[in-house]
Amino acid sequence: MTYIRPIPMTDPARPTDALPLAGGWCWFSHVELLDRDEAPRLLHVSDLDAETRRRLSSSRMAFGGLTMDRPRIMGILNVTPDSFSDGGLFLRPEAALMQARKMATGADIIDIGGESTRPGAAEVSADEETARTAPVIAALRGGGLDLPISIDTRKASVASAAFDAGASILNDVTALQFDKTMAEIAAASGRPVILMHSIATPQTMQVDPHYDDVLLDVYDALAARLAEAIAAGIPREKLAIDPGIGFGKTLQHNLLLLSRLSLFHNLGVPVLLGASRKRFIGTIGAEADAAKRLPGSLAVALAGVAQGMQMIRVHDVAETRQALSLWQAAITGVAQ
Repeated sequence: MTYIRPIPMTDPARPTDALPLAGGWCWFSHVELLDRDEAPRLLHVSDLDAETRRRLSSSRMAFGGLTMDRPRIMGILNVTPDSFSDGGLFLRPEAALMQARKMATGADIIDIGGESTRPGAAEVSADEETARTAPVIAALRGGGLDLPISIDTRKASVASAAFDAGASILNDVTALQFDKTMAEIAAASGRPVILMHSIATPQTMQVDPHYDDVLLDVYDALAARLAEAIAAGIPREKLAIDPGIGFGKTLQHNLLLLSRLSLFHNLGVPVLLGASRKRFIGTIGAEADAAKRLPGSLAVALAGVAQGMQMIRVHDVAETRQALSLWQAAITGVAQ
């Protein structure tokens, strides 16, 4: 099988025969052909078949009520005692509500999670996870917050309670595989779903993860999960994917994925990048304290946007918004 990766560009000197990348802010005039048994090679877009050109260049459907023609910021709100960088900070409902309202000034989506999925984290009961998340979502909706709210969970009962409370998106780090009833619940809800790649469980995912080719293996796994979700009754236009940086990946795995993220546009759905404050940023950036990894997190986020990632999941919303505004102004020559 040959994999087709558009080579993203943002330079203002754009060739007349270049194509928009996923209908967004990047363009491409060449693709990289990847094969498990051959060296990579380049091809001009004029040599692609019409269907491939359409799939790579066409605008993505709106996701969760948001157009995908510009980068969207997803703000992380962990109502947990043990998340890797902000555990315990927003466990109290009052603190969670205050943080959500603060993030809402710069975020496009608020992502609320009640179970840590950091490496080594223990599983939380569905009842406890629901008690942490559903009241916060209901309070935000009751207070007039109209931004999309995603529920970050792998359990169907937690997702169902969050939907009842007002959550509008499901963000499942296991791509509907942990809970066998999740696909049915998600399909029945009609909510958009983010399918993230991961292996094993948080307790074991970082125990010597192995891939034949991490980029192509993750791509194939997400393609399979998309097919399963569609077969379960979730329309393709309600699906997005996340390559799962840091979930069952070594530092080198993460870097190989980040260097060729644009491959995932070939799946034809929006792509989310979640790398904020993760361990590899601390390792490369020589910062042991996760809460002090803002500079590295911004660098990785902007690298993802430069490859056309439609959604960026971050802890530091205001800082990411400022960085993104300046990045966009610098590449376009126009203040947004």
